Amino acid sequence: MSVLGIDIGGTKVAAALFTEEGAMISRKSVTIGNKGGVEVGQLIMDFVAEFLSASGGNEIRSVGACVPGISRSKTGTVWAPNIIGWDDYPLLDDLKTVCRGLPVSIDSDRACYILGEHWKGNAQGCSDAIYLSVGTGIGAGILINGAILRGAHDVAGAIGWMALDRPFKEVYTSCGCFEYHASGEGIAKVCRNLIKETTEYTGFFSNIDLDKLCAADVFSAYENGDGIGREVIRQCIEFWGMAVANLISLFNPEKIILGGGVFGPGLQLISEIKSEADKWGQPISVTQVSIEKSGLGGDAGVYGAGFLALQHLNKL
Repeated sequence: MSVLGIDIGGTKVAAALFTEEGAMISRKSVTIGNKGGVEVGQLIMDFVAEFLSASGGNEIRSVGACVPGISRSKTGTVWAPNIIGWDDYPLLDDLKTVCRGLPVSIDSDRACYILGEHWKGNAQGCSDAIYLSVGTGIGAGILINGAILRGAHDVAGAIGWMALDRPFKEVYTSCGCFEYHASGEGIAKVCRNLIKETTEYTGFFSNIDLDKLCAADVFSAYENGDGIGREVIRQCIEFWGMAVANLISLFNPEKIILGGGVFGPGLQLISEIKSEADKWGQPISVTQVSIEKSGLGGDAGVYGAGFLALQHLNKL
């Protein structure tokens, strides 16, 4: 028996076949490109159909999928802001069509990240753990007493909107305060603004097209001792540390797992993030938590989707 996990991102779709013990049997991915709306839905259906037909002797019993946004459990529709036309897309209908009677489950990527870590990553054995994902955006998968915290309308964990500064600025409206300052896009944006405000700048970024500047460039500048690069990352450490402290104080988790594209180069900063969190967090719970990197890296979502499929099957 096997289960299929599907990780839908803003730029690609990955799928993997797992045994019920969590061993990955096979994995494939396909790029989305510039597609949107029903085109993406059709691409996913074709991809999944191909995967199902190529599964060989591995009998697939259940399918799970994660989306970069909100999965509405009552309607089966999803909101994925990085996919054009997916404001209320009927993904569950698409997947049920192509999966032909197999049980199908959908959840947010942040929920699947912590499920994946709980199943086969660095949160194994934990009943209370949080996955803080920092990439293009910011989100948190929250595991409480062994169950995902989803909220009344499936939006829990959207911590990009966590208020970590004041006063309120209009630029926070579309993405939130935390995400504006400390996401992948936020890091690049803050850096551009600082460069433009600095007269006669001659540092690391002098020969970089500012319109193409990305978070990786800022980390490179930080490592090379550039003043602006170091200031931007210093500010990020403060924001990440405050956010971690708030999560610790609210939920008293055993572990906080740091993952997402930014926490590739950012993992070198875990001790500094922990030191910042220690200043702000509840003084007892902040000493009881372990802050660790993701054990699954870029596969956390597909593992989590696989575990979601297994959970659904076990409930039937």
